Amino acid sequence: MNSKFNYFLKNAKELYETFNIVPLLYGSLGLEVLTNTDLNSDDIDILIPEIYIEGKEWKNFKNYLEENGYILIDADEHTFIKDGIFYSYASIENLKEFAGIDITDINKYNSDNIYYLLLSLEQYLKVYKKSSQDGYRMNKKEKKDNEKINFIVKCLNNSV
Repeated sequence: MNSKFNYFLKNAKELYETFNIVPLLYGSLGLEVLTNTDLNSDDIDILIPEIYIEGKEWKNFKNYLEENGYILIDADEHTFIKDGIFYSYASIENLKEFAGIDITDINKYNSDNIYYLLLSLEQYLKVYKKSSQDGYRMNKKEKKDNEKINFIVKCLNNSV
């Protein structure tokens, strides 16, 4: 299994044991895990309850990570680095408005008694289609997003 996934699992265990958070593995790494395909993810995108990144718990969350070796490198994007791996946190609640995904419809997984959430292929398709319309992503990541959309469609067609 992807070594970044192992780093995610360690982080997920810390988040659950410290904050009772079951995180959503998002972005390319989540799609890699779901499809068991190497997509060359360059970071770990994690969605957590908004209160920990925009609310009153942000300071406690940030302090905990920093006390455990994570270095905050971008406060606006809530991005940390540890052991050469980038971790970016965002609000799970934004999925509803952004891509029409109800967080209660997201599947929960268990790996070595570590729980995490992972989008389905259909949900990933919604996310990447919506992301491909974003101005920043259109300029910086359009090719990668389109490749992922095509990959997801191919996976969906093969599973029928």
